[in-house]
Amino acid sequence: MKTKLSLIKPLAIVMALTALLVTIASQDAPPKKSLYERLGGVFAIAAVVDHFSDALVQNPIVGKTSKNSSLREWHTKNLDRLPGLKFMRTLWVSEVTGGPFTFSATKPGKTHLGLEEAHRDLKISPEEFDEVAAELGRSLDFAKVPPLEKGEVLAAFAAHKNEVTAGYLK
Repeated sequence: MKTKLSLIKPLAIVMALTALLVTIASQDAPPKKSLYERLGGVFAIAAVVDHFSDALVQNPIVGKTSKNSSLREWHTKNLDRLPGLKFMRTLWVSEVTGGPFTFSATKPGKTHLGLEEAHRDLKISPEEFDEVAAELGRSLDFAKVPPLEKGEVLAAFAAHKNEVTAGYLK
C-alpha cells in the first residue's frame, strides 16, 4: 500500500507542474489573430468584394455573356442591385472569417447563411462555381492578400459549393 501511495504523490506533482507550464506557455504566446483581422478588417474585405463583384459581371463564363441564361440575366437586368449585393457579400465574408458582423440571409435556407436558396434560381453548375472561385482568387491577388490568407478564404468559399450549386439541373 505504501508503494502505491509513494508513486501517486510524485506523479501528482509532475502532472501539476506540467499543467502549470502549459498555462504559462499559453499565456506567453500571442493570441492568434482571426482571418478577419489578418485580411485587414471590413474595409480591406469590402475592397476585395468590390473588385470581385465587378469582375464577375465581366466574366465570360459567369457574367453578362454567360451561357447560363439565369446568370446572364442577373448580370444584365439586376445590376441596380449590385451595391446591395456587395454589402451582403462583405457581411458574409466578415462573418465567416471571424469578424464582428453578422450576415442575415434574405432567403433563409437549411443553414443560417441560406446560400442554397439565394442561389437556387441561378442554376449555378459546379464548373461555374469553380470559375467564380477562380475569379475570387484573382481578386485576392489583385488586393495582394498573402498566400496563407488567400488559401483560407478560398477554402471557406469552397466549403459552400454544394449549397450554391443546389439548384443546378444536370
